[in-house]
Amino acid sequence: MLNKVIIMGRLTADPELRQTPSGVSTCQITVAVDRNYTPQGGEKQTDFITVVAWRQTAEFISRYFAKGRMIIVEGGLRTRTYDDKRYPDVRHYVTEVQAENVMFGETKAAAQSGGNYAPQQFAQPQYSQPAPAPQYAQQAQPQQSAPAVSFGDLGDFEEVIGDGDLPF
Repeated sequence: MLNKVIIMGRLTADPELRQTPSGVSTCQITVAVDRNYTPQGGEKQTDFITVVAWRQTAEFISRYFAKGRMIIVEGGLRTRTYDDKRYPDVRHYVTEVQAENVMFGETKAAAQSGGNYAPQQFAQPQYSQPAPAPQYAQQAQPQQSAPAVSFGDLGDFEEVIGDGDLPF
């Protein structure tokens, strides 16, 4: 069976850390997640998803996140029901994400500058020749040339010249 949820959005309020009677830390937050689809002539729609975190994850959220901060939550979907004490015939159904892993969704500088999310641009890695292996007097190894590598016919491919961004 598989039950995996990954959401990315902004906190709707400051997280509040609570303790169970046995001393276990817990935190319940609501994450506003924009939908990718906007109806023609309509406004952008947002889902407000309840997330529950326990123990160290709850403490991490309450310490480093605040209202408006972008958060990435990885976890599982949980459902539960409870009866309303005021109205005996009313049953409430709750669906929430139980957080297993939480990450920052933006850099600290982006959060302090108004929360505009911009993916980081990373420089292309620079490769150099590996350092030569140490030569030991008692182990003389003959030099071997690298075998020739053939990639076959590359005529079906075209070279993509870009600014470093992935084409998808």
